[in-house]
Amino acid sequence: MEKCVMTLPVLLLFLGLVGMSRSCLDPASAYRFTGAVCRLTYPAAVVLNEKTTKVIQAAFQHAKYPSISSEKSIPFVGKVKYGLANLEIHNLSIGRSEFELIPGEGIEIAISNVSAVFKGTIQYGYGSWLVNVGHSVDFEIDSHIDLGINPKLYCGKGKVAADTSDCYLTFHKLDLLLQGDREPGWLKRLFTNFITFTVKLVVKIQICKEINNVANILADFIQEQAEQFLSDGDISMDIGVTSAPVITSNYIESYHKGLAKYNNVTAVINASVFDPSQLTEDRMLYFWISDEVLNPLITAAHQDRRFVLNISGLELTELFKTDLSTPMPEFLSQFLSSEEPVLRVWSVSVPHLWTTPLGTSVRAVAAAELTSGAEDIPGLYFEMEVEVVVTASYAKKKLILNATASQISIMKESLSTDTLQMVEAHIEYLKEAVEKIGIPKVISELEPSLTAVMDKQGANLFDIIEPKVVSQDGFVIIQTDFGFPHHLLVEFLRKTLE
Repeated sequence: MEKCVMTLPVLLLFLGLVGMSRSCLDPASAYRFTGAVCRLTYPAAVVLNEKTTKVIQAAFQHAKYPSISSEKSIPFVGKVKYGLANLEIHNLSIGRSEFELIPGEGIEIAISNVSAVFKGTIQYGYGSWLVNVGHSVDFEIDSHIDLGINPKLYCGKGKVAADTSDCYLTFHKLDLLLQGDREPGWLKRLFTNFITFTVKLVVKIQICKEINNVANILADFIQEQAEQFLSDGDISMDIGVTSAPVITSNYIESYHKGLAKYNNVTAVINASVFDPSQLTEDRMLYFWISDEVLNPLITAAHQDRRFVLNISGLELTELFKTDLSTPMPEFLSQFLSSEEPVLRVWSVSVPHLWTTPLGTSVRAVAAAELTSGAEDIPGLYFEMEVEVVVTASYAKKKLILNATASQISIMKESLSTDTLQMVEAHIEYLKEAVEKIGIPKVISELEPSLTAVMDKQGANLFDIIEPKVVSQDGFVIIQTDFGFPHHLLVEFLRKTLE
């Protein structure tokens, strides 16, 4: 199989995706507690590679280089004290960054041809004036560096982390230029040795430290973004991991809780049906989502009174102009022609969801109430049990839902007057109206509402390419190619370099 060579941002992005967890199990044991799975495959590296240099530059530029001092005895001169301060990096450029996934072990990262100019100040003193008088000279160091990191991913302190202690720098060039280059030859040689050693030591320590720091910052940043994306109002999601990631030569896969949270109550998942064979490797990114994630979200939305729809006036009368095969009852015609007709629809109990290869089925009991401002026009109240099969797609940055009714039954009905009675023909009309007017109207309201929630969290800023939603027994798979979310990188770098 072809070697999988990818870039540093894959590691950093992945660390963000895996997030936090209270405990980590081995993958096989964790599957049944896993509500969502993320698989990032080799083709994603082509896109992520375009942003490699920005992340590496952030690590170099954000690193803090401490002041270093030393002293040395020189024949005929005496003791020379000198120090290096105000070390800064300029003119940074990155050749390329590659890494190889080592199945079952970790990641080997190679960052080559890093060109940078380090600038700073040397403070020194020697001779009879050593105690009381000091000198300083500005310097530049032209350098070419290769960086290698062999991080190991592990579960520790409640999260998946990277041990980057196996980190090394190779200096291919390190040329010192003192300001004006007029210092004595022996002094320049002394400073060259001192600075060469010091810069190598300081840069290695600080850059390796900063690589780890940037990984942690990006992990926190992406998790924050992901949790915000999956939250709305008082409804939120725990996306902590259930297991350490699995690494193969073709993908990195992470396992997440996917627990809905509402009113200080957190859902429980302990019977997930995930198996790695359910995902392929043809697309860049896969999200596997269990029904056990979606049902608690629906419960929370019901409890938060999200499933309420009010329609009135012209909008309502226009809806009922839809051609139906069953004649409209006379009392309903009077209602629609009255002043201020209002239709209110809401969920009576928590809807239930289950997924099959045909789509996602939803069964709900809803109530509908028609009222009017005219006292002589009877109102109508009825409850219905509706079962629909819903399929979803995403195109032109909009969520598209298609719903087909598989069962509709009127469970309870009543008129606000005793002079009229509901008959079978009225019931048949209501059932047809629910199918051909009610369900399409609800879907037409859900599509922009859910799209707005997604856009609020930045989904419209992603370049999502040919996404596909695949329904199976007990879970749904979202698979897509993507363009790297440049806005996220810009925002991350802005926060990192603040």
